[in-house]
Amino acid sequence: MSHLLKEHIGAISPLSDEEFDYILSHFVFKKLKKHAFLVQEGNSVKYEYFVLKGCLKAYMTDSNTGKEFIYQFGVEDWWITDREAFFKQSTATINIDCLEDSEVLGITLENREKLVTEMRKYEHFVAVKANLGYISLQKRLQLMIMGSVKERYENFIQQYPHLINRIPKSLIASYLGVSRETLSRLYRS
Repeated sequence: MSHLLKEHIGAISPLSDEEFDYILSHFVFKKLKKHAFLVQEGNSVKYEYFVLKGCLKAYMTDSNTGKEFIYQFGVEDWWITDREAFFKQSTATINIDCLEDSEVLGITLENREKLVTEMRKYEHFVAVKANLGYISLQKRLQLMIMGSVKERYENFIQQYPHLINRIPKSLIASYLGVSRETLSRLYRS
């Protein structure tokens, strides 16, 4: 039987069924409805989540204006959490909520560290994913600092073609750091 998490880890560190079953036993399954919070600002963050189904957004809210600033989406085969709060075992400074009904697997920091210590394959997987995440973040920051709105939008389309029709344009605009109107002008040109 195929499992999305097994395929995800196996792309970096191939696993036997027994190894995967052991890894999976360290995760908890959560099912959430559209608009439900996975992580809420001010609450503790006990899990790092792997998305099995659905679409989520991670964002900060400006306390003065109420405006949302989206910094990450999470869809099938992606990881999402408030990383700082998860690793420092502190309270969340962001919100993560569901744009669609969603299903996730959550792993505690304790279980994550246990697997990294016990299994070389899982340790390798975590290290590779961390490096890829840093590379992705670096590219995103470079585009936000140096890229034009058009370049940011075109990069988003190229990098995430499966999200264009799945996520409302106003949320894509927030992710790109522009207004919905500015994004609309790009569609027309």
